[in-house]
Amino acid sequence: MERHIFSVTEVNELVKLLLDNEPMLSGICVRGEISNYKMYPSGHHYFSLKDSTGAIRCVMFKGQAMRLRFRPENGMKVLVTGRVSVFPRDGAYQLYCDTMTPEGAGDLAL
Repeated sequence: MERHIFSVTEVNELVKLLLDNEPMLSGICVRGEISNYKMYPSGHHYFSLKDSTGAIRCVMFKGQAMRLRFRPENGMKVLVTGRVSVFPRDGAYQLYCDTMTPEGAGDLAL
């Protein structure tokens, strides 16, 4: 039997499918410190959430970001809810944020 050879796109789509269908990664709540924060002219917010030993890339699209009642800043400790998925073009997984709540200055900033 011949082994199937996957294209890069197929692998990225398969990983996305697996992550999108994992219940623990939908509606997930994550606490971390904002770093590399940038708001683009499109209104989308891109940043990383970090703790003492790890980081995850995050995006908050304009629709969700418009509901924020504060301006996110680097070093701010926050609690976000959202879902983890893959951006297939880059093959990078990230946290797609729906909500963000400030919790003060982060430990790494202090």
